Amino acid sequence: MGIWRGLRVAFILGSLFMILLIIVYWDDVGGFNLYPLREPKPQSFVTVCRSQATTGPSHSTSTSRAHIRSSFIVPTTASSTTPAVPEETGGVAEEEEMDKQDKRKEEIKQDAENDKGHTAVDNREQEARKNRITDICSGKEAVEFPGRTRAFEQIPNRELDHLIVDDTHQIIYCYVPKVACTNWKRVMVVLSQSLISPSSGKPYTDPEAVPPDLVHNSSLHLTFAKFWRHYGSLSRHLMALKLQHYTKFLFVRDPFVRLISAFRNKFGRPNEDFYRQFGSVMVRRYGNVSGSLPETAAEAFAAGVKPTFQQFITYLLDPETEKESIFNEHWRQVYRLCHPCQVKYDFIGQLETLETDAEHLLKLLQVDHLLRFPSGARNRTATSWERDWFTQIPITMRRELYKLYEPDFELFGYPKPDSVLH
Repeated sequence: MGIWRGLRVAFILGSLFMILLIIVYWDDVGGFNLYPLREPKPQSFVTVCRSQATTGPSHSTSTSRAHIRSSFIVPTTASSTTPAVPEETGGVAEEEEMDKQDKRKEEIKQDAENDKGHTAVDNREQEARKNRITDICSGKEAVEFPGRTRAFEQIPNRELDHLIVDDTHQIIYCYVPKVACTNWKRVMVVLSQSLISPSSGKPYTDPEAVPPDLVHNSSLHLTFAKFWRHYGSLSRHLMALKLQHYTKFLFVRDPFVRLISAFRNKFGRPNEDFYRQFGSVMVRRYGNVSGSLPETAAEAFAAGVKPTFQQFITYLLDPETEKESIFNEHWRQVYRLCHPCQVKYDFIGQLETLETDAEHLLKLLQVDHLLRFPSGARNRTATSWERDWFTQIPITMRRELYKLYEPDFELFGYPKPDSVLH
């Protein structure tokens, strides 16, 4: 009896097992579906290609081809046996879009390579300019000038009034008159937010919108010369810290061309301040003018009384001029304005390469996303004008003038003007 009962139990279990196998078999071959599947959306050839172009060749060639072929196949179900067909119109549009994107990527890549190349050239040029200054200041070159070997602490405060400080962006700019200083002062005003626009009631954000006649107001700029008033006995210590950690820059220009530009700007047209302080002195000393001079610049110009370029040069070479006072900033030597032997500048720009140097500098200062250097008109006095301007100047005076400005020629890499000196 026990044996028959065991056989019946085994038969029942075997039957159940066979039924389960049949169910699983029919589910696999599609006889019926316990879990209905959704029909996947076909991928177009362009989409697959774009995907591979984006992700890169992470699989072998045979695997990629199998992927492309499988993208056209839709798994069949009991309710659908028709293979999907790629949409022709959509494929063409996507292919055109892909071509546009590929072209744009190539342009971006080319621009990046060009920028990288320009940056490398700019960096090499900057290193050459800085190394030249270091060599001359260290005495490797036979160029001597007052103050070459003195320490920064020995420079009087009054001679530090051209070093403008922006603490927000940690920048120090030494401005040189007649070397795009109006536009660079505009940039410093925007960065320091030191001037409010009357139209918006907020600080200026666009350098070109800053009125050029206002940027020369000394109250807008914090300079090293003002540190004593603000920080007292700590001023020199703070200067040293800022010189060590801030980015320092200046812009220079061919010294003789800068002189011509200064003369044209200050004495080529009526300028009351410069006529009274300098022009009338030049005319009286070197012009053989008898009697009294006109009191105003307008009256003097109307009467044809105004200094000539030769009188201007004579005034610069006159020993009495240096005894009376230090040169005016518009014709003072750059080494006396910015002290390149005491201040290790991170960037030396030149007016002759203003556009490219300005672009490079703003990136270096990490403010190129905040503003652009003003693109307005700049002084167009050119090196080619030197010969004409110096034609009436005796050769001995030309050579004396070169000796006076030789440190600037040498420090900043400007060639000796042989056409003027010989």
